[in-house]
Amino acid sequence: MRGQPVFGVTGWKNAGKTTLVERLVAEFVRRGWTVSTIKHAHHDVDIDRPGTDSWRHRAAGAAEVALVGGQRYAIMREQEEPSLAEVMARLAPVDLVLIEGFKRERHPKIEVRAPGDAAARPPLAAGDPDIVALAADTAPAESHLPWFRRDDIAAIADFIAARVATSVP
Repeated sequence: MRGQPVFGVTGWKNAGKTTLVERLVAEFVRRGWTVSTIKHAHHDVDIDRPGTDSWRHRAAGAAEVALVGGQRYAIMREQEEPSLAEVMARLAPVDLVLIEGFKRERHPKIEVRAPGDAAARPPLAAGDPDIVALAADTAPAESHLPWFRRDDIAAIADFIAARVATSVP
């Protein structure tokens, strides 16, 4: 993936991906970085509520609705699910984009594993050469990849910072 530095967090459902992303964002912001995130959901999402003015605009057929107020804005677009590249192209420049999900996309990722994942579900790293590290509560026996405890946020952030520093064109 070209352009802004990106790093992904992947893993099976309930492995702790969102918690890790949340804690990494806070850590990088504490270090003075600007960070954006992209979260992939495997279901339809709607940030709007029925009956609101913006919802009514969409219901009437608007292809895009910008909801603007105070300290933030959102643009809702009616279309089939966009590619990761399309979403990336719409983001403002930042120091790092953290991507949660999009496990089939080609960007460096850390696989998060919950206790018991290895017994219940196959490790993703075995089939994905873009997984460059693992975050789990105990060291996985089957992998040669760098391993971090899921709660060692500073070390994971250091690893990501070093990776994106070498990948920036």
